[in-house]
Formats: sequence, C-alpha cells, structure tokens
Amino acid sequence: FCCYSHADSACIILKGNFCSHVIEQNEEQLLHELHQKSSVQTIGEEQIQNPYTELLLLKGHQDIVRFLVQIDDCRFASAGDDGIIFLWNAETGEKLHELHGHTHKITAIAPFSSSDVAEEKTNLIITASADRTVIVWDCTSGRQVQKVSCFHSTVKCLTVLQRLNVWLSGGSDLCVWNQKLDLLCKTSHLTDAGISALVELPKNCVAAAVGKELIIFRLSASNNGSEGWNILEVKRLVDHQDNISSLVSVNDLTFVTGSHIGELIVWDALDWTKLASECNFWDSSVHPDVQPEIKLSQSPHETSVQHLTSDEECVFAAVGKGIYVYNLQMKRVIACQRTAHDSSVLHIEKLPNRQLISCSEDGSVRIWELREKQQLPAEPVPTGFFNMWGFGRTNKQANQAAKKMQENTPVYFLELVGDLIGHSSAVQMFLYFGELGLATCSADHLIILWKDGERESSLRSLTLFKKLAQNGDLQLKL
Repeated sequence: FCCYSHADSACIILKGNFCSHVIEQNEEQLLHELHQKSSVQTIGEEQIQNPYTELLLLKGHQDIVRFLVQIDDCRFASAGDDGIIFLWNAETGEKLHELHGHTHKITAIAPFSSSDVAEEKTNLIITASADRTVIVWDCTSGRQVQKVSCFHSTVKCLTVLQRLNVWLSGGSDLCVWNQKLDLLCKTSHLTDAGISALVELPKNCVAAAVGKELIIFRLSASNNGSEGWNILEVKRLVDHQDNISSLVSVNDLTFVTGSHIGELIVWDALDWTKLASECNFWDSSVHPDVQPEIKLSQSPHETSVQHLTSDEECVFAAVGKGIYVYNLQMKRVIACQRTAHDSSVLHIEKLPNRQLISCSEDGSVRIWELREKQQLPAEPVPTGFFNMWGFGRTNKQANQAAKKMQENTPVYFLELVGDLIGHSSAVQMFLYFGELGLATCSADHLIILWKDGERESSLRSLTLFKKLAQNGDLQLKL
C-alpha cells in the first residue's frame, strides 16, 4: 500500500485481487447489506479474468461527479454538480487543469476537435450548466475560449456534428452553433420539458428525444451564400408509449431508442421507419434461457432503459437492475442478467474482447463476458400417448422442427468475471482506456482509475531497472 499526490488530488494505490472500500463504513451495516443481496450473482476474491487489481483515487470534486468525456488517448475531463471541470491524465492520474466558469451544476459536456486548416488541431470541450450558460474550453491551456449566456432554459444535451463543423444544443429549443459560438439557426420553442437526447443521423439529419416523441430535423446551408444554416423539422415519430430515456446510433443505417417503461425500438436511420421492437425485458417467459425470477410487481424504475450502447451486431441495454443483449439480425434478446446489480444500472459499455462493463446506483462496477452456452441434444418426445389419440405424426414433425431450430440457434449467457469495489455511492458512468485502464465517477465525489496490476508492476520494474542501469553507468564513468 502506498500513496502520493498531484496538486490537490490525492492518489492511492491498492494492490490485491479484491479491492476493498476506501471510504470507511460501518462494518455491521455493510455485512447486513451484503446479506440482503442474495439474488445478485457474486464472485469470489480470486477473479482470474479481472485485470484491475490496482486503483488510483482522484480527488478534487466537491459534489456528485456525473460526467466523464475522453479528450484523446490519455486525457479525459470530469464534471458534475459542483460546476467545476477537471482535466486528468489517464495514465498517471495527474490533474492537468481545473476549470471554473459555471455557477451551477453541469448538465451536459461534449468533446470537440477544431478543424481549421490554418491552425493546428485543437482539442476543445463544450460544457452546459443549470446556470443557462454554455462554455467552450481549450483542453491544452485550460483557458475559456468563449461563453454564451443567452439561453431561456437549461441546455440538457450537446452533440457535435464533426462533418459539418457545427454543434447542437438541446433544451426547450434546438440551436445550431459554429466553433466560435455564433448562433447559426434555431427552432421555435418545442416544449417546456425540453430535448433530453440528440443523435446524429445520415444526410445532415439529427434525431431529438422530446418526451414520448422522436423528432427528426434536417440541417441545410443557406442559399444566400452566407455561413448561416437552416433547420427544418421533417418528421415526428410517436411509437413510444412513455418518455424516451436513451438514444444511440448503431451505424449509418440504424439507430435505437429506449423508454422509461422498457420499450426498445430499432429504427431505420435513412427513412425513419421502425425495424423492430422489444417491450418484454422483464418477462421471463419471453427469455426462457435465463433463470426465472419471482416478482410480484414491476415498478417503473425496474423496467426503465437507463442507457444503451451498441456494436455492429448487438445493442446492449441497461434496463432496471439488469443488462440485456439484443441481437439486431435475430431481432431478439440473446442473453441477459435480470439482476446484474442490486440497484439500477446507470451505464454499460461493450469492450473489444466480448466483455461488458456495467455500473450501478449500488456503487459497484462489474465485468461480464458474453459466452455461448453448450447445448445438450434435445430429448425425443414419447409418441405413445399421442399416437393413442392420433397426434403422433403431427407431434413428430413439430418435434423435429423444434429440434432443428434449437440446433441452429446459439444460446448465450453473461458470466460475471470481475467485481470492482471502490466507490461508496452510486457510480454514474465510466470510460475505458484500453491498456491504460478504466476511469469511473461517482456520487461519492471521487474518480477512480482502475489499473491492470500486472502491467503496472512490470512498468515499475522496468523503471527501477533503468535507474539501476543509469547508476551503474555513472559509477563506471567515475
């Protein structure tokens, strides 16, 4: 165990196969809580497939940390309810900049790379706040580039359209801005509830989630030759029965939405028609491959789609306390863990190696692996009874068809391979940095960098070896 610090942020390294809570808690209360968590899959201390056996604590925030955004391969920004933005080095945990400019909590953040050919590429971030301002920051210098405070309501989401070199802000209306924060165009007032999510679509279109509706807008350049743009509403999709809570683009052909009552809809990104839908995440009869769970009732938060992510093959959904894998080609859920965590799952991401990471309100971060289940040969159905009533031939044909379908359809399951215990409150989200590790943020005001213990040990050994070699060369010269 050792610790060191960068400026005002303390960094602590804990080695071991099972990292324990770093925030002091009442031991009896903790044991009682663990005793209640009987329905959730557990894993022992020997987590062979979990590489994250060291961690760095990054301190600085004074309230809930809700957002993490990646700036480049080794830098990221954090923001939350204290209105402060911190820039960090993902490899060392060093605090690079502390950005002050907002007076209320941060409500949205987005990275933005400038593409001015006359200048070198500049990494920027855009932040929106409940103080009804938006600020553009330079990530290298940490200085404030521009600030706008002309909003009539809080900006809830930000989206950068890199191809058009513009960015969008969503609140009670939709605004289009250039890099210098010049307002190019805006819609009329949409609703007091405002736009909750935005996603870019092909052909200069965007989809905006406004309550239960999904509104498609198209951007077009002005005909008068100026830098201005026009924004036109082209379609409203009203297929959801409740407010849209999550929105993700799969590729140039497909995007997906999820609602508060567990609806998932797959859309065509070109003509905005519905391709498929799933509304029975919590129904064990629909997904019989997963162990059944007895429930007397389903409260809204247990069926809400909190977060969606995807690859080209599947959509991964955080629904209530569970995580679900929806195959786009098969148009069905192929694997799930209905009680992946003790509380609502807030964020989920797919890793390159068939693994998933999820985090929850219960303060845990868990690593899952998508595996194919070994299927046993289908047992033949006895025909004697059915032959007695004349059903033998029909049942035999049905049995053969069912057996053939079973053999051709792979069955998957999610295996828990890692459990990261370090936060003492809800983990809001995380960022995956490959070999540099994993960054998580929480309501406990902390950011944790989870590190591959073997890699870090090798790096320390290499550094020590180089120092010893340098000292040896120096002695030979003397």
